[in-house]
Amino acid sequence: MSLSRSFGTRMDGSFALAGLLMVGADMSVRAAAAEAPLVQAAEGQDAQVQSDLQQILKGKRLKGVTAQVSNGVITLTGSVEDFQDKLDAEKKAKKVARGATIQDNIQVGGPTVPDEELGQKLAGKLAIDGLNPNLTQYEFFSLSVQNGVVTLNGFAVMPAEKDWAISEVATYKGVKGLVDHVQVAPPSPNDDRIRRAVSAAIYGYPTFTRYGINPEKPIRIIVLNGNVTLAGAVDSQSDKEVANIRANGVGGVFKVTNDLQVAGANEK
Repeated sequence: MSLSRSFGTRMDGSFALAGLLMVGADMSVRAAAAEAPLVQAAEGQDAQVQSDLQQILKGKRLKGVTAQVSNGVITLTGSVEDFQDKLDAEKKAKKVARGATIQDNIQVGGPTVPDEELGQKLAGKLAIDGLNPNLTQYEFFSLSVQNGVVTLNGFAVMPAEKDWAISEVATYKGVKGLVDHVQVAPPSPNDDRIRRAVSAAIYGYPTFTRYGINPEKPIRIIVLNGNVTLAGAVDSQSDKEVANIRANGVGGVFKVTNDLQVAGANEK
């Protein structure tokens, strides 16, 4: 009797275990079946995005660019002639798949220009010109170049002025990359008032008339939160000192940083 009861207990246990295994296997199959449509939908979406991108990238300037889409990540490869074309390809990818992760591996071809020459050419393009409606004496841009990659520094009053400077660099032949360190001033009526007042104090000073009519406006007036920075170049150390005094005399100015360079001071 005891043997029979023992045998029966083992059998019951075995059947119970087998039942649990069958239930677990069934749940795994159901989970896999439920996940399959989601995987297929994601793959289908990737394929659609890739197809849309290839249609958009067929333009003449972007014909050398290809796009691969996997798990929602867009990888751009190939080559273009200008750095601006690289930016345009990335912009188009962002527009097609908003919020997607984009890996931009596009190479910039075009001519190779020595860093020093490229820096001088670009500095000339970014000089504040009286005929250029995009710029005033309130913007200032500086740059450095290493292996064709331009680091752009400076200050703009409006986003459009920053966009203009970036475009001037990005479309220039020989630029292989761009690092953007340009700051845009936040809206401030008080800063606007100080800009106008400092400009009147400096450019209205009789000795500085020649700077006011200079098409490159060498004295740039940067204002941020009531703090003034003078940048650019003047003809003499005395002019630098007078500009500093004139700016400090404007009401509401918290601090003046005088970064004016004296022309020829560093020349041998």
